[in-house]
Amino acid sequence: MYVFTVRASLSYKIYLLNYLLSMVQSIKEVMNSSLSEYTGSETTKTICEDAIKEKYGSAEIKNMDCYHNIRTFHSWLKLGFKVRRGEKAIRSITYVEQKDSNGNILKKYKRPVFLFYYRQVEKVGPTK
Repeated sequence: MYVFTVRASLSYKIYLLNYLLSMVQSIKEVMNSSLSEYTGSETTKTICEDAIKEKYGSAEIKNMDCYHNIRTFHSWLKLGFKVRRGEKAIRSITYVEQKDSNGNILKKYKRPVFLFYYRQVEKVGPTK
């Protein structure tokens, strides 16, 4: 969080306020943006609910939407966000199917997935 001092110029303060406003607007855009890679797994939803409830409290569960605001690291990067320093991922699993040329499933194997909630990311912004 930015703390304004008397020494900071007025133009820089305006610049920072505009940046913070754009962050809030961009989070709203993410909520209305394209869907994530989530496929509707109840296990993943339960894992995410438990992690969010533990970190942010049960009131935050009503804001949780697995299709929009829980994404992988690279998915957030593509949208112009970065994970805040020190944030820990919500770990889940997905099952990947290996198919032959005819489309028959040969093998299913587990693959870990590391997810981040929208409150764990911030807009990639200006540096000074």
